[in-house]
Amino acid sequence: MKKIELSFADQLFNLNEIVDFTQKHKSSLDEVLGKEEIYQDSLGWLDIDEWAGEAALKRIQDKAKEVQNVANVFVLIGVGGSNQAARAVISALPQEKAPEILYAGNNLSADYMNKLLKSLDGKSVYINAIAKNFETLEPGLCFRVLRQYLEKRYGSEAAGRIAVTGTKGSSLYQLALDNGYTFFTFPENIGGRYSALCDVGLFPMAVAGLDISQLVQGAKEMRARLLTEPAEENIAFHYAAYRNLLQLKDYRLEMLSFFEPRFQYFSKWWTQLFAESEGKDGKGVYPVAGNFSEDLHSIGQFVQEGRRMIFETFLDVSEKDTSLLIERDDKKDYFDYLEGKDLWTINKIAFQATFDAHLKGGIPCSKLTIPKLDEYYFGQLFYLFMFACYLSGKLLEVNPFDQGGVENYKKNMFQALGK
Repeated sequence: MKKIELSFADQLFNLNEIVDFTQKHKSSLDEVLGKEEIYQDSLGWLDIDEWAGEAALKRIQDKAKEVQNVANVFVLIGVGGSNQAARAVISALPQEKAPEILYAGNNLSADYMNKLLKSLDGKSVYINAIAKNFETLEPGLCFRVLRQYLEKRYGSEAAGRIAVTGTKGSSLYQLALDNGYTFFTFPENIGGRYSALCDVGLFPMAVAGLDISQLVQGAKEMRARLLTEPAEENIAFHYAAYRNLLQLKDYRLEMLSFFEPRFQYFSKWWTQLFAESEGKDGKGVYPVAGNFSEDLHSIGQFVQEGRRMIFETFLDVSEKDTSLLIERDDKKDYFDYLEGKDLWTINKIAFQATFDAHLKGGIPCSKLTIPKLDEYYFGQLFYLFMFACYLSGKLLEVNPFDQGGVENYKKNMFQALGK
């Protein structure tokens, strides 16, 4: 299988400086590989077999087939790390014969929920509520609304249409025991934004008809690569070093840019991963996404000529998996120069033109080349970025696994609601 590759086209420093940085901080990579004691309760994702071994995958796949045989609609209830990874792959790789996947628990809009409930009428519905400690308002409230909806429609059979994913011993776990809901494990030693490769991400993906065995295999092979590549060649360490070197030069925003809209929800997962992991102690690079070429016609001017505080990481897919030839047209629309060209090729030209223009304009640019957009390479991407985020947090000297600041708004909200 071809490898994911990372390349730099930066006028600020060259690859030798990145290699020198990784050698200077080699101890950080050694500590990550050694499973630091201080983070033991957050490293369940590091060894993939712990939560995505053969037995776990079989249980997920068996239950997913059961749902697929009956459901027209599957509602995924979760917020943040509880749904981002699954949504990233499901939206990018839709399967024709799978149930429709809808999302709830990621907002508190009455309008959104009313429209979602109306869209379920006349369809066979299953739901999966995901919450690590079952204290977050958005998924908890939406689970109640959807559970009551199922109970009104299906009576005593509603329980068979409900799956929950939570921590053993939590109130959600007790609800499952008391009511006969299918229970999946949200591992205590995995935080939400690192949960792509366990029940949290894998069960919804499997229901959506995705090959989770291939996704896990891709992650395993990326893990094997990162365990064996020395610091001066390690792709994750290069990426972590690059973004930390740019921070030292006062670049404060990283834009994950792409010309393939199928990366839209993956970029939301990536944004959460780095924002929650590094945004603390007055530190961190602010992660944003550039969904091109649409965003070139909105933020493109600022990126090209605005304040020099942004650096870009471009995602590029090398293998063509679709084609659309521009046909001849007898109408005078002045786009005759495109006749006979493939839209895939046109998009690639737009990609390279943008990359070159931003680089010439003084934007530090790197490119992550993905051979193909499928489950296997999504697994590689998940593991690569999680590993790199752990490393990057260490280089920044912050805890990459806590998120105390997220709780501040919750305290105010719960107080106002009378909890």
